[in-house]
Amino acid sequence: MILEMKVPSPGESIKEVEIATWLVKDGDYVEKDQAIAEVDSDKATLELPAEASGIITLKAEEGDAVAVGAVVCLIDTSAAKPAGDAPAKEEAKPVVAEAPKAAPVAEKTYATQAPSPAARKILDEKNIHPTDIVGTGKGGRITKEDAVNATPSMGTPTGGTRGSERTKLSMLRRKVAERLVAAKNETAMLTTFNEVNMTPINKIRNEYKDAFKAKHGGLGLGYMSFFTKAVTRALALFPDVNSMIDGDFKTAYDFCDISIAVSGPKGLMVPVVRNAELLTFRGVEAEIKRLAIKSRDGQITVDDMTGGTFTITNGGVFGSMLSTPIINPPQSGILGMHNIIERPIAVDGKVEIHPMMYVALSYDHRIIDGRESVGFLVAVKEALENPLELLMNGDAKKALEL
Repeated sequence: MILEMKVPSPGESIKEVEIATWLVKDGDYVEKDQAIAEVDSDKATLELPAEASGIITLKAEEGDAVAVGAVVCLIDTSAAKPAGDAPAKEEAKPVVAEAPKAAPVAEKTYATQAPSPAARKILDEKNIHPTDIVGTGKGGRITKEDAVNATPSMGTPTGGTRGSERTKLSMLRRKVAERLVAAKNETAMLTTFNEVNMTPINKIRNEYKDAFKAKHGGLGLGYMSFFTKAVTRALALFPDVNSMIDGDFKTAYDFCDISIAVSGPKGLMVPVVRNAELLTFRGVEAEIKRLAIKSRDGQITVDDMTGGTFTITNGGVFGSMLSTPIINPPQSGILGMHNIIERPIAVDGKVEIHPMMYVALSYDHRIIDGRESVGFLVAVKEALENPLELLMNGDAKKALEL
């Protein structure tokens, strides 16, 4: 029996996918539920599992755009599984002749028409070999004037590698590019900045991270849980930042679905932590870890990335000191975290060294005014610099479920 495998619908609004990579070859025997291909939609990269066991015949090439519901391959379910091949005999390792040793580099010698002693001294100081210049003296002898006017060689523009490679962007990358351009062109995006003293958070993490990991099955106590809790608190204080514009209307949300930008093998993904305002520190860390692993393993789904009312992105993990993050449409705001650098600041009239982080809030000025944007970022800063009182209700152990 020949089974026609059709492209399943990855999501309600997706009409076609692109064959990113075939994981099997034409004529291979595949097992049911074995991943046979990776397909890109405009929202995610998904694995395509075999619907039955049998010999596969591919009906699309890598890079082809295939409509949802179209036949992508055939599986001959009546074909018997091939017997396992006998183990191959160990091949004799080829004998590689030892490369001849390079001849010793000769010591620096001068041309037949040697420079004058004064010229030789000048050339040595400039680290210029006499053969690199042309003498104007009698018989081509290099004069002192020649040495004074000589300049070190700047190299040659020829002889280097000048190759290039042109590859098609994946459907996901093309969609990301399209959305980024749309965000810049269709929103009145502005960015406001502030800085955060990370000393209070570092003290809590240093004191409790080992106990937190031991109590919660190896789960780390990272910065993202503090930032997510600070953001949900600030969104409650400034609800306009947690809203979206829809034509002539504004849609406001009484929940916080926080999109967390994570780096995966297919590029940047933005899965969503649902109802983050209801999660504990442990709950936030566990959900972020779950989504990050799915993204890393290429298992992230459209549903994982659908929705979101606000985004947090952390360029600091790559060393970014300051940036202006781009809004993730149709959201109205995105918080950018950056790297932590120890630098001097004034504390109670004294100069002290503290771990500092710049934070940036990009927002859509069509729906969020300066008062709300600045107030929101200040509220985030206040919570991060006083996490014990504002995020843990004065009891770190209880907040961390220790």
